Amino acid sequence: MTTPPPGRLGVGVVGAGRVGAVLGSALRAAGHAVVGASGISAASRERIGAMLPGVPALEVPQVVERAELVLLTVPDDALADLVAGLARLGAWHPGQIVVHTAGAHGVGVLAPAAAVGVIPLAIHPAMTFTGTSLDLVRLVGATFAVTGPSPVLPIGQALVVEIGGDPVVVAEQARPLYHAALAHGANHLVVLVAQAAQALAAAGVADPGAALAPLLGAALDGALRAAPDAGVASLTGPVVRGDAGTVAAHLDELAALAARDPAAADLPPTYRALARATTARALLGGRITPEQAERLLDTIAGEATR
Repeated sequence: MTTPPPGRLGVGVVGAGRVGAVLGSALRAAGHAVVGASGISAASRERIGAMLPGVPALEVPQVVERAELVLLTVPDDALADLVAGLARLGAWHPGQIVVHTAGAHGVGVLAPAAAVGVIPLAIHPAMTFTGTSLDLVRLVGATFAVTGPSPVLPIGQALVVEIGGDPVVVAEQARPLYHAALAHGANHLVVLVAQAAQALAAAGVADPGAALAPLLGAALDGALRAAPDAGVASLTGPVVRGDAGTVAAHLDELAALAARDPAAADLPPTYRALARATTARALLGGRITPEQAERLLDTIAGEATR
């Protein structure tokens, strides 16, 4: 393995996609030496040149052979086979630090490597990546879920702190729930905003993004301050007013839009599902009475069966 300066690690990046190239660059900026990176696609190889200039593009076994810290930033579904395949090749070295960034997995997926004495860690950044230098600034203050055996957790936490992140320990068994929460909050939010923008455009609003930005910004800020309780302290709108008539009108309009535009077919069922969840949380939070909740739920269910 290549010997880095004292106190620093030789880092190998396996999978120089958006995440791997950025994290490799951040570790390099923190003083570690990136000794090799692998990338299958042309985009990944270009990213190595842009984000990790001077770092050789190598085959995966060569990267692992050179590195003291191996950063596995491959798709979730490819991770288990990759780790097991490298174990069959005898590629892992006792004492190596092996980190993967898959949100849904803990260190169990690294078992074939741990069996030969590597230090297994799962470190997932709770942010999206562009694969450019813009991400380096966004790493600062970002939450990173760190999972691993208790004796080595400080290693993972220290790596996160070195690149400016905020390490949060997540238990092995809680990783799937942790990842589901992030996907629900971020991925589904993107779809929700796209649906709202589509409806505004259909209503004749020329710049839906500009119309939504202040409203959504305030709503998100209020919801984040209220978390993790029922999340309805800052909630506004027809449900928390118990206004079943307005909810019914919304459903009628969205159904009409979906009838005109097949691309909007997902709007009515999404509205119904979220209105139902909003009603339940508003009731739990004491924002509406049981009678109001019953009228709202009857309205939502009635629309669903028309």
